Amino acid sequence: MSRAYANALRQLKASGLRPTRQRLALAKLLLETGPRHVTAEELFQEARVAGIPVSLATVYNTLHQFTSAGLMTEVIVGSGQSYFDTNPTSHYHYFDKSTGEIIDVPDDAVEFTRLPEPPAGKVIDRIDVVVRIRDADDSVRRRLPRVAETRWEEIDTAE
Repeated sequence: MSRAYANALRQLKASGLRPTRQRLALAKLLLETGPRHVTAEELFQEARVAGIPVSLATVYNTLHQFTSAGLMTEVIVGSGQSYFDTNPTSHYHYFDKSTGEIIDVPDDAVEFTRLPEPPAGKVIDRIDVVVRIRDADDSVRRRLPRVAETRWEEIDTAE
């Protein structure tokens, strides 16, 4: 049994998740290279290349189960755009808008000196920080989406 496989099996059992073949295979893919950030689509492609019979929906479900079990965290960088971080310890992230890369920022590099009191009966569970960065020479114009040149009345709906 490989070290990555044994580690995946141990973590699944410790989290209370049943170690199914698909969970073990995905956990091994996630954990065998050390801490990293991955999207569901990237993991799905890795699984296909490795010959693991799994659907994209199963990959999403498994990643969310791993997150709920505390095996990883979800880093939301935009609307509908998430990465899953195999390092569940407290730390923050840079998100490079130019490359789509997530870069870890050590927990002690960010200091919160004043936070509002949470509502009565609530406590702060965690603080997520994603600092969005881009290449210094990117102009604002390059980042703006292009406006369609077609006017509504020019669209032909007849087939």
